[in-house]
Amino acid sequence: MAGSIQVLGTGQLIQLSRRMRRAGGPRLRQNFSRRIRRAAEPLHKDLQQAIRRQPLVSEGRKPNKFGKVPHGGPSPNTRPLRSTLAGSIRISVRTGANPGARIWIDKGRLPEDLRNMPWVIDEGRIRHPVFGNRKRWATQWARPSGWWTKTVTKGTPRMWAEVNRVLADVRRDLQ
Repeated sequence: MAGSIQVLGTGQLIQLSRRMRRAGGPRLRQNFSRRIRRAAEPLHKDLQQAIRRQPLVSEGRKPNKFGKVPHGGPSPNTRPLRSTLAGSIRISVRTGANPGARIWIDKGRLPEDLRNMPWVIDEGRIRHPVFGNRKRWATQWARPSGWWTKTVTKGTPRMWAEVNRVLADVRRDLQ
């Protein structure tokens, strides 16, 4: 199920955040934030690629009331679905009281009619009006691949290892 992946509030991050605040080094804090963001970026890119590669299969065109299969035409919708969804996957880094990194789907960056689409694709069945015509509906099938959960499961150990490396470097700088 699509959601968010977080590396937050671990004892080491909280302790390090307090020590950085006491040291008062804004350069140190900026460097820490930048490196934590860099640790999350590979997982962010992997999630974007996973949604861009998600296959969607149509049930095909059906004959109209005269028995003819209608010809296609240009879509009145100019936004590509998978790219729009990939663009809504975001990273945030916090260094305050609850430090860490978070990767999530920002519903605010999606058009209103696509707000639930990441979860719908993850389930496998997409039902939508044909070119906005609410009298004709089509069903498309996505292989319920768990594009979010499998990608996060695969990328989380790498992210944790990088965060631990950053923590060790910053701790060494503080001593």
